[in-house]
Amino acid sequence: MINVIRAKLHGIRVTSADLNYHGSITLDPQHCEAAGIYPMEFVDIWNKNSGARISTYVIFGEPGSRCCVLNGAAARTCQTGDELIVAASEYLPGPEGLYNLKPRILTFLPDNQVDQILFYDVYRSDRRPYDFRIVDADRQTVESCHTWPNVDIAAIRHDLRKKGWAEAEIDAFVQSHFSL
Repeated sequence: MINVIRAKLHGIRVTSADLNYHGSITLDPQHCEAAGIYPMEFVDIWNKNSGARISTYVIFGEPGSRCCVLNGAAARTCQTGDELIVAASEYLPGPEGLYNLKPRILTFLPDNQVDQILFYDVYRSDRRPYDFRIVDADRQTVESCHTWPNVDIAAIRHDLRKKGWAEAEIDAFVQSHFSL
C-alpha cells in the first residue's frame, strides 16, 4: 500500500479562525467539489507562512463564500491571510494504480478565487516507468501550467537541432516532455 495525494487546494488563504468552534476546517463546498474533497474527510494542512503542519477534517461553509476557516485547536496555527495547502490523500495497493489516478489541484488568487485547475499525471516514459508532469486541466497542456517553468519550446527545438537531433527525435522529445 502507498499513500498518495488525491486532491489539493494550493495557496488558499485563511479568511478567519475560530478558536471556540469545534475542531475542523471550514471550506467553500464549490472549491471542495472542484478538487474532489468531501465533508468529514481528513486532510493535511500545511501553512506556507508559518510552516505549521496539522491534520483535521473538512466541514462545508457557505457555497460561493471562498471561505477557509480554521476551527478549534487548528485556529492556533494560522493568521487571517496565511496561505495554506490543503491535501487529501488515498491509499493505493501499489504504484501501478498511479497511472489511473489524476489528482486535481486548485490554485488560488489572493481573494480565494480559483486561478487554475491542474492535475498530476503519472505516465510511462522512455526515461522511467513512473514519470510525472503537471497538466493544466482546461488546456490539457503542460506548458500552459503556471507551475511549469517558463519554457521556450522554439529555443529547445533550436538547441536540439544544433546538437544534431533529427526532426522526428525532436518532435518525440517535445511531445513526451511538454504535452499530453
